Amino acid sequence: MLILASASPRRRELLAQVGYRFAVRPAHIPEDPLAGEDPIAYVTRLAREKAEAVFRDLAPAGPEPEKNVVLGADTTVTLDNAILGKPEDAADAARILRLLSGRTHRVITGVAVVTAEGIEVAAEATAVRFLTLSDREITAYIATGEPMDKAGAYGIQGHAARWIPRIEGCYFNVMGLPLALVCALLEPHALPA
Repeated sequence: MLILASASPRRRELLAQVGYRFAVRPAHIPEDPLAGEDPIAYVTRLAREKAEAVFRDLAPAGPEPEKNVVLGADTTVTLDNAILGKPEDAADAARILRLLSGRTHRVITGVAVVTAEGIEVAAEATAVRFLTLSDREITAYIATGEPMDKAGAYGIQGHAARWIPRIEGCYFNVMGLPLALVCALLEPHALPA
């Protein structure tokens, strides 16, 4: 059975979009970066820790725990190799959006698949170009509430799409789940899709 170790509604939608049947079991782990941790190491560590935590919780609970396949994921936005997570409040969202304004940043998602046979971990990076934003645009966007639960304080699939003239890499990665990579990791496990 496939279990998604994430509370993200976007990840649920994306995994369902490609036809997987799965259960959702969010992992609750600290998400703070370690001192000096590289962004790729950060997201792959969190993806692995989330998937491992859920796999451990499920192992004694159900029939045939050896058939469980747990998918963990974590996404961050980086600018000049600095990790820009979810904003703490409206002022932090404005700060993050000002940093991204007129620049190209990277969105990195770490994914991990944990089974009884072992763990596979990978990462996807996408470059995202932002137009220059005015203070008025930033304020109006924050008022929508959209930036508050998203790494980098924006959602490419929402109102912020108007400011993104180009990306290089996987669009779904920017939404939080690089589908081609995830499907390649899940394929060997012969899950029902």
